[in-house]
Amino acid sequence: MANVKMFKLLGAALALMLIAWGLSPILRHETLTNDVIATAIILILIGIAYLIIMYNPSWTKAVFFFEGIVISVAGYMLLDFPYNLELVIVGLIIIAIAVLAYLQKLPPNILKWFYR
Repeated sequence: MANVKMFKLLGAALALMLIAWGLSPILRHETLTNDVIATAIILILIGIAYLIIMYNPSWTKAVFFFEGIVISVAGYMLLDFPYNLELVIVGLIIIAIAVLAYLQKLPPNILKWFYR
């Protein structure tokens, strides 16, 4: 049976991998287009958010809300027409889920992920 420390170690490795993946175009001196910048912002912030949620589970709702805002704003401001609307919709769905989690209006099987 796997222990909790091993899962936290694997989770930290995943978060660091996401951050490194987001920074890799910058470190490889690739041409920085709006697509590259938007992807890097989203990957880095998801990695940081995962680390925060993993070590402080009480911040899950706030981090989820913030990630929804970042995804929708970065997608809308940096990407072209069809993709920016898709990320805005995804970001608004994430924001709605976070607000419903704050209000405790989600089904119990989903709400358990926000209140540990």
